[in-house]
Amino acid sequence: MNEPIDLQKLKFKSVTYRGLRPGPKLIVTGAVHGNETCGTQGITKVLGEIESGKLPILAGEVTFVPITNPLAYAKRERAGDRNLNRNLGPVEKPQDFEDHVANWICPLLARHEVLLDLHSTRGDTQAFAMLGPKNNAGPIEPFKHSRQERTMARILGVSRFVEGWLGTYAKGVERRVKAGLGSGLNTDPKYGVGTTEYMRSQGGYAITLECGQHDSPSSPKVAYKAIRNVLAHLTITGEDIPQAGGKWEALRIHDVIDRAHDDDRFARTWSSFDTLKKGDLIGTRADGTELRAESDGWIVFPDVGAKPGHEWFYFAKANPEIWD
Repeated sequence: MNEPIDLQKLKFKSVTYRGLRPGPKLIVTGAVHGNETCGTQGITKVLGEIESGKLPILAGEVTFVPITNPLAYAKRERAGDRNLNRNLGPVEKPQDFEDHVANWICPLLARHEVLLDLHSTRGDTQAFAMLGPKNNAGPIEPFKHSRQERTMARILGVSRFVEGWLGTYAKGVERRVKAGLGSGLNTDPKYGVGTTEYMRSQGGYAITLECGQHDSPSSPKVAYKAIRNVLAHLTITGEDIPQAGGKWEALRIHDVIDRAHDDDRFARTWSSFDTLKKGDLIGTRADGTELRAESDGWIVFPDVGAKPGHEWFYFAKANPEIWD
């Protein structure tokens, strides 16, 4: 049996370096989810290089948060009391541990201009970056730094890019409410707000980098390379600015389908970015209704353990206009 965790011994830690010259303010976060430690490992390696003098900080400011959610990290689980990367924002009266994390990390995010948030995935899939929306003044996620965000994305060292998260999440919430499914937070479009969405709401720009499978030895290497590339790209370290990759796979999340009943079943064991052809059987509802792909595309974030009224899977399509 696991030893109980003494919450009083948990602490929040960030490390900040400032250069002599003015420049951007970057924050790099790891272990927002406690079982996703590649970011922690990548950050730790970079911290060692800075402290040894191998990597000088010449301009601007960079803050590293190796372990964003110390309770989840101590448990080696995705969450402490709940998913930190949903409904993220300051809380007047904290009700759970993640509320305390939010009250610490949100002001820290707001003091910076750029966020690189490092994650990993349960399934064995190649690394990919999650991007925000194009510039807009709409009600869901108004934004004005699309060009800077997408330029940074292309130097991370990955070749798969996905956009459309929060708008699609809000679409799913609207459908969920009309169907009378779900309850509480997951009927609120703001429940889709995590670190990157919060950063954009504060006037900055941000990228979620999914570095690969949780336990893959390559995932910390992806995280480390991305950190070094972003530091150079923002001219914080003075290293040669990395060149943008020339080949990429661009997707847009187009729809989200909720699980309606415990007896809803997938047709097979799906992993994120498994390809779908129009008409492919994805799953079957408890009443026998078949769910088939409406067009060619990809399944994203399939969750075999989803509860009724929660996201079961997302559907993505090719996005050739990603850099327009």
